[in-house]
Amino acid sequence: MIRPERAWPRIVAHADMDAFYAAIEQLDDPALRGRPVLVGPRSGRGVVLTASYEARPYGVGSAMPMAKARRLCPDAVIVPPRFDRYQEVSRTIMGVFAGFSPEVEAISLDEAFLDMTGAEQLFGDPQSMGRRLKEAVREATGGLTASVGLSTTKYVAKVASAWRKPNGLTVVPPESAKAWLAPLPVSWLWGVGPKTELRLHQLGLKTIGDVACADPQFLAARLGNAGLHFHALAYAEDPREVVGRRGSKSIGSERTLDKDVRGKAEIELCLRRSADVIGRRLRQKRYVASGVGIKLKTADFRLLTRQRRLREPTDIADSLYAVGVDLLAEFHEPGPFRLVGMVAYDLAGVEDRVQLNLFGTSARQRNLEAAIDTLAERFGAGVVYRANDRMRPREVGQGPNLDFLEDRTPD
Repeated sequence: MIRPERAWPRIVAHADMDAFYAAIEQLDDPALRGRPVLVGPRSGRGVVLTASYEARPYGVGSAMPMAKARRLCPDAVIVPPRFDRYQEVSRTIMGVFAGFSPEVEAISLDEAFLDMTGAEQLFGDPQSMGRRLKEAVREATGGLTASVGLSTTKYVAKVASAWRKPNGLTVVPPESAKAWLAPLPVSWLWGVGPKTELRLHQLGLKTIGDVACADPQFLAARLGNAGLHFHALAYAEDPREVVGRRGSKSIGSERTLDKDVRGKAEIELCLRRSADVIGRRLRQKRYVASGVGIKLKTADFRLLTRQRRLREPTDIADSLYAVGVDLLAEFHEPGPFRLVGMVAYDLAGVEDRVQLNLFGTSARQRNLEAAIDTLAERFGAGVVYRANDRMRPREVGQGPNLDFLEDRTPD
């Protein structure tokens, strides 16, 4: 660990659970411990949601097609996801984080930023903060591990948390941050994907230190504003604050289908199911959404997306579905498609954003959907369905539903 030489002006921690879904499965089932575990659909058409660390030496990772993962690691145990359980553990973890800081910015179910500025008298120096945070998570969850990074910016803290996974703790003081980042490959820059990485390599920039030494005007000329963004990160500069109690940016629902689909009616049925899931979760969390997006993935794994802002925020599944159908008409790709999904974004609490219409058609529809929520919670999600759904194709088989909060990140 690099030890700080003086008090920090700001302390940001990033905590990221290790192989979250797989670790929970191993926690709940001792027979899985020490074995390679892949969380995802058993069919070869889905993708790996999380691979345990025992599976990763075989080259298996999150978002890999399950068929490929099974070829690489034939002895892996495939476990269908249990999202209700993962959300239950997530609530426990976020409760632990809230005990360390009033400003907790959840990024996904299993990771968050914490503003620890001024907490030295409560928890000690940054090293002690990280150690106590990890211990608290392990105790509260019955044994799950988190990797924690601490620095003075969100970017460096996030890189630090990934540095020694799993079960890592890395502290990077501000005076050492630029030098610490310098030897890392450019792929560790926030926002650099495979295409941008290749572009940076073509420009002769292989490490973060190379980017820091480059002329900002050169980077701007070749990469636009992104070039200036990368240059600032390479200097360990990231002014963004930890924004606590903000709610999630988005709630989504997507499924990899058992069979490819291309017909409009089949795709609309998938969107209807996603809209129902999203609407229910919005109402449970007392959120409204100001935007809707849909996602289609072709049989050759090309991702197509469309999104639209709404005239007024909503938590009504019918409204989400109607926008999704409109967006579907904007696609000119004939398919077939292996995945269909929907996302509601730009969320805010009902009390923060809008007083929902208490009368009229929207109120009646909301009351109807709330009544269905109650029945679904008591008897199961399939107890009530729409009459017109009986006229739709029944053969659209779907893999495990991936419901998500905000952006999912590698674990």
